[in-house]
Formats: sequence, C-alpha cells, structure tokens
Amino acid sequence: MSTSYRIPVYQPWLCGNEERYILDCLRSGWISSKGPYIAAFEERFAEFVGIRHAISVCNGTVALHTALAALGIGPGDEVIVPTLTYIAPVNTIVYCGATPVFVDSDPHTWQLDPDDVYRRIGPRTKAILAVHLYGHPAEMNALVTLAREHGLFLIEDCAEAFGATYEGKHVGTFGDIATFSFYGNKTITTGEGGMVVTDDDMLAERIRRLKGQGLAPYREYWHDIVGYNYRMTNIAAAIGLAQLENASMFLERKRWIAEEYHALLERTPLEFQHTAPNVTHSWWMVSVLAPTAHARDMLRAELHRHGIETRPTFYPVHTMPMYSQRYERHQIAESLGLRGINLPSFPALCRKDIEEICTIIHRAIGIQEIGTPHPHHRHILGTLP
Repeated sequence: MSTSYRIPVYQPWLCGNEERYILDCLRSGWISSKGPYIAAFEERFAEFVGIRHAISVCNGTVALHTALAALGIGPGDEVIVPTLTYIAPVNTIVYCGATPVFVDSDPHTWQLDPDDVYRRIGPRTKAILAVHLYGHPAEMNALVTLAREHGLFLIEDCAEAFGATYEGKHVGTFGDIATFSFYGNKTITTGEGGMVVTDDDMLAERIRRLKGQGLAPYREYWHDIVGYNYRMTNIAAAIGLAQLENASMFLERKRWIAEEYHALLERTPLEFQHTAPNVTHSWWMVSVLAPTAHARDMLRAELHRHGIETRPTFYPVHTMPMYSQRYERHQIAESLGLRGINLPSFPALCRKDIEEICTIIHRAIGIQEIGTPHPHHRHILGTLP
C-alpha cells in the first residue's frame, strides 16, 4: 500500500511545549543522555502512573529487554506470553536466551486468557509477560494470583495502554516490573523512547545500571556488570515532558473518538473490542473485527482507495516463521488476527474525518446512509449474520 494517505492511521499531536523545551536543550547544549529533562520526565511519569520508580530508556523494546534482564531471565527459563501481540515482547524473551510459551486470547477483550496461562505453567516457567493489547488491561487479578501461587515474576507490557486502569489503578502497577513505549504512534511520544517502572528499589537500581553500560555507582568509569547503552536523550525526554503535560487531553480525545466510532458503526456487522466493566480502556487503537478475513481485506482495500490508512491487527506470533517450528493452534488469537482492523485513532482526528470513514464503511457493506439499510443488501462483506 502507498505510504501517503489523506487520513493516516496514526500521527503524533505536538501541540504543547515541545518546541520550547527542545530549543532549551539546544541552547543549553544538553542534547545527549544527561540533562534536567530526563529526571523531570521520569518524576512526572512516575507520578502520573502512581509508582515509585520510572527509569527512561531509548525505546520500548529495550525497556522490555532491560526488565527481563533485571529479573535474571535467561537460558533454560520459560516466559508465558500472549501470541496475539506485537513481536517485541516475544523477541526480547529470546534476546535473554529464554523460551516464549504462547497462550491464546480472550474472545471478548482480546487479552491473554488466564485459564490458558494456568495450563501452560510448567517446571521451567519463570515469568508471565502480560501485554495490555490496544489499550485494554489484561485480567490482572487472575494473573497476580497465578504469579503468587506459582512463585513467578509478573511483567506488564504497557506499550499500548498508557492511561488505562484496572479497578482504579493504572496499568504497570500490578506486577514486579512494567514497561512503556513512546514511539511516534503511541498516546504520548518522544519519537523513540521507553520507560521501565517498578516499586522495587533493588530492581530500579539494577535497571539504572543495566541501561547505562553497567557503570558502578561507587567508582568513576568502573563497570562491574555487563550492561547496555539504552539511555534516553535529554531532547527525547523534553518532548516526553511536553507530551505528558497534555496527556489527560489526549486520553479524553481518544475516548471520544472511540465513542464516535461505536455510535456510527453500531448497525454494521463489525464487532468492537469489548470493554470489561472494571477497567478504563485508553483506546490506543480503535479496532474492529470483520466477519471473515476476506471481508477484512476487502474493507481495508476500499478505505485505502479513498486515501484512508488502516492496519491489520497483529498476526499471532506463533504463526511467524522463526516461532512456528513447533506446530501450535491458538484458534481465538488466529481468528482475531485474521479479521481485525485498526481504524484511524490519533487524538487530533476530527468529527468530519470519523464521519467520512464510517460513511465509506457503511457504503462498502451495503448501507447507503448511516443507519439506513441498502434495499438490495449486497455488499463486500457478504450476507449479514
């Protein structure tokens, strides 16, 4: 598909102090991995999430790698992870020499299924890595209980769930350690960037040392562990601080966008990701399911023809070549991956754009006007169920 769209699936909203803070970095000379914006961003982020420690890193993938390394995950260990996820959490398990063990999804919320997690726990299981997919929290009460009963670490991947809550608490505050991403298509962005958060003082210290080349705190230029160069720059932190100042507005806009889509697509055969009653969905992406994989592809092609970008939901990782040597079936995740569409979801999306997107969808599935069935009911999605 072309990379040029009238309405992209996502774009950052740089509407606050980003330019002012960046210019401050340039004028001060603090442009690398030291400077006042790093500490300020970390402190404000920890306050927003409600956790003791927030440690900035250069992207969301290295946040996951650092978290796993800090917990001592390594060869011989198994880490339970959803197969319906972006590739990063699975790859970082392999970076550590450990083995990913895939679990299926809940058909309604699309999050990893705690019952399947229980079935996959074995003598080599070291941790559960929960991914809060598309901004909906995983079922944390069940996962916390499983982790405690079996002596496992619990890691939260909150890359897509900034602003989401479970029973009133922000995601990332339930497990031993959690990670966030600030890539350009995330709710708040630093261009590239990530954060590792924890309430554990010792883990926080390990993370800080691992991300900074294993530098010892007690001796200048003395390295006593093998570390990584995973530090965030002061410029990236400056952007992040400016974004964080507008985070509540971004989240409010995204919830409004989700409500508009729900209202305008209510009478179509498309199915939305369900929201559990005890959570606040942050709606990183507004995603829908078509009745079939063919219908999904046809609908995406029609939106593309009108200059509107969409993306497929993630393909289950167990189906990808490097992870498919052992034949597995996770039928719910496979169905979700083949039928799902991510609709344009960026916070600056306006009502006119949403109405245009929904009108095209209605026409494509045989509805002339929003809320008015087509008399012949012939459409690209086939017969309505």
